[in-house]
Amino acid sequence: MDELVLNWELGTAGLLILAVSAVAVLLILIMALKVHAFLALMLTSIGTALAAGIAPGSIVDALAFGFHPTLGDVMLLVALGAMLGRMVEASGGAQVLADKMIGVVGEKRAGLGLSLASLLMGFPIFFDAGLVVMMPIIYAVARRVGGSFLAIALPAAVAFSAMHIFAPPHPGPVAASAIVGADIGLVMIVGLVFAAIIWFVVGTQLAPRLGMRFDVPVPTILDSDKERTGFESSPKVSTIVALLILPLVLILLNTGLNTFGATRPDTEAFLADGWVSGLRLLGETPIALLITVVVSMFVLGWGAGKKGDLVEKITDSALGPICSVVLITGAGGMFGGVLRVTGIGDAVAGSLNDIGLPVIVAAYLIAQIVRLAQGSATVALTTAASLMVGVIASGDFSQLQIVAIVMAMSAGSVGFAHVNDSGFWLVSRFFGMDMKQTLATWTLIQGAMAIVGFALSLVLFGVASAIA
Repeated sequence: MDELVLNWELGTAGLLILAVSAVAVLLILIMALKVHAFLALMLTSIGTALAAGIAPGSIVDALAFGFHPTLGDVMLLVALGAMLGRMVEASGGAQVLADKMIGVVGEKRAGLGLSLASLLMGFPIFFDAGLVVMMPIIYAVARRVGGSFLAIALPAAVAFSAMHIFAPPHPGPVAASAIVGADIGLVMIVGLVFAAIIWFVVGTQLAPRLGMRFDVPVPTILDSDKERTGFESSPKVSTIVALLILPLVLILLNTGLNTFGATRPDTEAFLADGWVSGLRLLGETPIALLITVVVSMFVLGWGAGKKGDLVEKITDSALGPICSVVLITGAGGMFGGVLRVTGIGDAVAGSLNDIGLPVIVAAYLIAQIVRLAQGSATVALTTAASLMVGVIASGDFSQLQIVAIVMAMSAGSVGFAHVNDSGFWLVSRFFGMDMKQTLATWTLIQGAMAIVGFALSLVLFGVASAIA
């Protein structure tokens, strides 16, 4: 982004007051005045930028700073995931898989089985991509089981989120590990254990209880009129499972090659090799989803005797309903981006870093407050890691202690997601919740994940200190 022109600069206290005021204005616009979330986010972003002293000529650049990358990342993943989900749903595959899952685990354990499958899927695939791919299965299971939709859906979202926040190869823990010099293999092992524990405590115990507080119907965003389209083909369970596993296999291929390359002395040359770079490309998340969409067009469409114009119609029909999701999610990134360019996260984090708290407590609090201030979990984690790297380097910490610090920062980076987080709006729209319901469920769930994660980090740090 080009250098922003500032008419004035606010101190840390002023920036904090501005951030709190901006969130309050946004809540009033959406909850009290019923302004559409996209418009409310855009208006609040502009007002926040002006109040922060950003010159009018730099306002558009400030808005684009968060909007463009968020929209770019989300649009590809959500669009491709929605196409895949629509074909799986319209073919009857989602219902077939849901019936099979319920037949195996029973209706009472359907939500648990669904969230466990999401946990396994969440290891290699990013939160937003995994959630979108899994949505038709979540919808189908919820319709079959009945009862509270959120009690079924929220545990699955927790599973994806726990993996995304704590376990490599996801970007946050990988970046933090690289900054502070943590052993990435040890971070992966500990991160997987943390993710599993947090999924069980928060995902299977707390999330269903919070979900049952609200009567939210199963969203119709991926629905289709099977009688009108004629896309119904009742595919085999094995076919649908293979389609869902395909992107995971491709992404794991990318992860495996990157991990293996990192252990070689000629890392850059190995990863740049023609065959290796080609295979790595297949495992990039957008490419893996694109390949899966094309394969599903063959398997569920042309291979099942469907005409080309019908296949095209089904895939095209997936895009219209998700436009609102994508735009609101991008606007959430815009709001968070404006808060980042004001410097509030760095200002508050720097002040905290100077207080002299115990290293693991400071690491958690810095990540948590930066997350609350500007919304991005990855930015919160990397900011905390950048501020703590000097303290860690000057201390006599074992690798296990450093990993515990990384886990504490990861926990802080997930806590209490709210209106400045693009993921908040993704969950809100795909789960059919209004903002108040999302704050009362997803925000509390993410806060609980942070608290449990920090508690586990403290235990690990204590154990590591005892054996050091």
